[in-house]
Amino acid sequence: MINKLQNAIDSANKIVFFSGAGMSTASGIPDFRSATGLYKNTYRAEEMLSHTFFEYYPEDFFEFYKEKMLYPEAKPNYAHEFIAKLQDYKDVSVVTQNIDGLHQAAGSKKVFELHGSVLRNYCTRCHKFFDLDYIINSDGIPKCDKCGSIIKPDVVLYEEGLDEDVINGAVRAIASADLLVVCGTSLVVYPAAGFIRYFRGDNLAIVNRDATSYDSECDIVIHDDLVNTFKQLKIRD
Repeated sequence: MINKLQNAIDSANKIVFFSGAGMSTASGIPDFRSATGLYKNTYRAEEMLSHTFFEYYPEDFFEFYKEKMLYPEAKPNYAHEFIAKLQDYKDVSVVTQNIDGLHQAAGSKKVFELHGSVLRNYCTRCHKFFDLDYIINSDGIPKCDKCGSIIKPDVVLYEEGLDEDVINGAVRAIASADLLVVCGTSLVVYPAAGFIRYFRGDNLAIVNRDATSYDSECDIVIHDDLVNTFKQLKIRD
């Protein structure tokens, strides 16, 4: 299957990589739904990452958020870097469910962050921008140093909708791609997982450690570690 994926990359002009939490595990960021993931080890994680919990229990929200969702020391791994380098030779877009900003840190230019980013934070009243360091170094609930209001991470919480501009950009990229490579996601989170339905290209590939319910619909299926898989691929003109 590696050879088949290599041939698909070589022959494609427009490629979209659709990435999930498995893309960043080699960077030291835990995934969510595997046997050792965040949701297995933390009770009520989905509730604590909901808009309602943020509104009514902000102190508990930020205690959980800072401890479990922020990894400021994380660096892009080989898979991130491969995708970024490939854009020198191909029209490459990234649609990601991740909120860690590692695709951009690796150098990827066209990135559609379906669930936002921990790197961006805004005052809920005056909309002043704050970086990740401000959130990490704040005591308790982060407050705006201009108006004193609570700061909210630019992350899509449960009960919140996805950004329309991001949705439209992601759909256009997927619909016009020759090759769609799904990387490190179990494809169980909707509406994000439903985006692959817009693909009309030549090859649909999935690279994931575990089997998914979409495997039977893919042209290329590789069950392996992402970094190991990408290290077997070559970038060609």
